[in-house]
Amino acid sequence: MPIKVFDLARELRKTNTEMLAVAREIGFPKLSPASDLDDDTAAKLRSAIAGNDASPTTGGNGASQSSATSSPAEAVASGGVIEVPENVTVKELGERLGVSAGEVQKILMNLGVLAALNQRLTAGAINRITAKLGRTVVVVSATASAPVAVTTATVTDPATATPTATAANGTPARKATPPAGNGVSANKPRSSATQVTGGSGQIELTARPPVVTIMGHVDHGKTTLLDTIRKTSVADREAGGITQHIGAYQVEVEGQRITFLDTPGHAAFSAMRSRGASVTDIVIIVVAADDGVMPQTEEAITIAKTAGVPIIVAVNKIDKEDSNPDRVLTELMQYDLMPEAYGGDIQTVNISAKKGDGIKDLLDTILLVSEAVVEPKANPHGPVQGTIIEAKIDKGRGSVATVLVQQGTLRAGDVVVAGVMSGKVRGMADERGTKLVKAGPSSPVEIIGLSGVPEAGDKLVVAKNEKEARILVTAREELLKAGKIGDRNLMSLEALYKQLRSGPVKELNIVIKGDVQGSVQAVRDSLVDLGNDEVRVRVLTTGVGAITEGDVLLAASDKDQEEKNSLVVGFNVAVSDSGKKKAEAEHVQIKTFTIIYQLIDAVTEAMIALLPPIYEEFVLGKAEIRQLFRLPGGRSIAGAMVQDGVVKRNGKVRLFRGKDLIVTADVDTLKRFKEDAREVAAGYECGLTLRGHNDLQIGDTMESFEMRAIPRTLD
Repeated sequence: MPIKVFDLARELRKTNTEMLAVAREIGFPKLSPASDLDDDTAAKLRSAIAGNDASPTTGGNGASQSSATSSPAEAVASGGVIEVPENVTVKELGERLGVSAGEVQKILMNLGVLAALNQRLTAGAINRITAKLGRTVVVVSATASAPVAVTTATVTDPATATPTATAANGTPARKATPPAGNGVSANKPRSSATQVTGGSGQIELTARPPVVTIMGHVDHGKTTLLDTIRKTSVADREAGGITQHIGAYQVEVEGQRITFLDTPGHAAFSAMRSRGASVTDIVIIVVAADDGVMPQTEEAITIAKTAGVPIIVAVNKIDKEDSNPDRVLTELMQYDLMPEAYGGDIQTVNISAKKGDGIKDLLDTILLVSEAVVEPKANPHGPVQGTIIEAKIDKGRGSVATVLVQQGTLRAGDVVVAGVMSGKVRGMADERGTKLVKAGPSSPVEIIGLSGVPEAGDKLVVAKNEKEARILVTAREELLKAGKIGDRNLMSLEALYKQLRSGPVKELNIVIKGDVQGSVQAVRDSLVDLGNDEVRVRVLTTGVGAITEGDVLLAASDKDQEEKNSLVVGFNVAVSDSGKKKAEAEHVQIKTFTIIYQLIDAVTEAMIALLPPIYEEFVLGKAEIRQLFRLPGGRSIAGAMVQDGVVKRNGKVRLFRGKDLIVTADVDTLKRFKEDAREVAAGYECGLTLRGHNDLQIGDTMESFEMRAIPRTLD
């Protein structure tokens, strides 16, 4: 009977990293913690591990033969611990891990990061890369020989990591030991706290439940899967059923919690993202085994990739006679999702949401990806940050909002601000209606007490008091009225002020849709070459088929509120009715073309429109003051003769007295005899006044000029 790598590791009291290292040694380099092992492979692993545990680990002098003294290449070959310098570059990390720099870049791209070969990596990035490769590394400080951080491919049992040194900042550093038969149970709880140094000292980050969103094509089983997971969790806890729908809920799997967002669909997910709400750690894409990848599946893949979160594919309806899970795996590769079964890094799980088959495997896979890739952590003692998942008006309770707490601990009685709504938390409950006093990170709770109904995706923060809350809300309302920010981008005061100080956007965000993949690629290649040092094209996503509501939402999520810097372009495709309506509501421009050079010209014009104008001065004419007429109130009218060119009303003049420049001013009024004139040409007399300047003398000369905007180009 097949057994997964992580189950075998648990049986043999080994970490996943140790298991994968042994697997590589005996000729199985492509295994991951979620891989299925047949009986023969499992037997080979058991035998190899038994042999390793029986082998001596000390030399003749009794000294430990530590792998830390071996070279990086030897460490890679043996599956041991590899030392990596702090702030290592992409190229250097590849050399240390024994892989190409291109492989490191590919992993980063899958995580939503574009990195050059010489770009330096943070400890978090190193952690994710090594997790993908199944390596164990120790990050060594550039100013000390002692390790300052440990990153491992999977969760390491505390017993296999012992304090070995003190980092430069005085905090203990932990170094993972090489695989050995230490006899310590692998089922012991892992350490969940990490210390990071902030501006005011150390901040303790503790493990939090991962937040998961389920997406997929209509009728592929998203709702059924959510209901099955919910019922399974309730049955496992022998508790009462969930009494109310609050848009999010938690389940417990072997003592570990997972938070699921029950959003109504892709539009809601994109809408939250368009408001700056990064709430999801993992996206599960449900694909029916009898249908395969469908249009909304493709849309879900695009949204998940754009959000930059790990993807798990749940192949549903495997109980149906016409199901074909292998076809689904093949189709996924067309969208750059390489299943693990084919040597990639995308976890896939076969399930039947209707019968409950495979649900346990899916939940285990979520925990595996969470531990090995995401490693979700938060500071429960810091300032509260949360996101509104949904909100409504309840006749008996007033404004009711579902909040996902992301940082800090929300407490009953806190004064909170969400969007342009504020209030005191008068009550708080979970999805089962249980009243709560406090809620920590990744907790979905329902709160009452806000002054109105906030929007899904609005950020929730805690204010010191009601006065501070009113100040923040008032500032946001004033900026909304002034058009300085859009209703999808309500920020903190600091972020608002920063936006007001920032310059114009110089990126044109584009969604490209075409009739065939070849056309899409040709359009993309043509557009990415456009631009100059001031403006460039940023392709958000590409796809084949009609322009949909999801495409518009993706463009809207990156659209600046003041600049028209997002565009959806289609080549030989139509626009769906829902896409047209959403584009009108979100003020996103859609353009379709059948000739590629017309598409390129239109995008070029849109880029030019983002460029700041350049003005050039044009001298229009000259005039001499020959008479002065005094008006009541002290104002003076200059009677002048235009000697060259023209003088224009609402134009500008420089006033000279001899060779001295007296003032540069706007022409306020210009008359020919007693009639207003738009301009007066050379050889004619005129009367004029200057705005804000009354010191005029006979004999003064004036030079008329205007500032003209110069047409911009991308050259």
